[in-house]
Amino acid sequence: MEHLNWFIGLTALAILLQAGILFALYLTVRQTTTRMEALAGEFKSKTLPTVETAQAMLVDLRPKIDQIVGNVTHISGNAEHSANLVRLQMERIDATMNEVLDRARLQVIRADDLVGRTLDKVEDTTEMVHRTVVSPVRHVSGLMQGLSAGFEHFLGQRRRNRDNMGVPQDELFI
Repeated sequence: MEHLNWFIGLTALAILLQAGILFALYLTVRQTTTRMEALAGEFKSKTLPTVETAQAMLVDLRPKIDQIVGNVTHISGNAEHSANLVRLQMERIDATMNEVLDRARLQVIRADDLVGRTLDKVEDTTEMVHRTVVSPVRHVSGLMQGLSAGFEHFLGQRRRNRDNMGVPQDELFI
């Protein structure tokens, strides 16, 4: 039994020690709670007006923000539409320029062919004129020069014979 008394005494002492620790914890928690309530009150008193002011500003700014967002959406839509129009116009200009360049190339090719054919015809005509006009004229001119030279020689010798009758023929070639 004696052990039992010792055991009961130790158990009572442990329970009293636990009760003391719990009471100390209670006091500490109560003190901390009081401090936390004071801090919360101070926080509320200092930040609540700022939060309320910010909230009131947000309420006032909300329509303006919505209007700005609407304007930005409208502007971006217009910019996208303008970009699409510019792209379409540039595609049309590109197609037109390609068509103009193709036509210009075709016209240059046609003009080159025309000039080539014209030069060929000019050469052919020049050759034909040379064959039909210049060559016969040269032949006739040569014939006329030959006849003229012959007549001059013939007529010239008769005149010389009349003029140079007293001069022997050997002296003429000095």
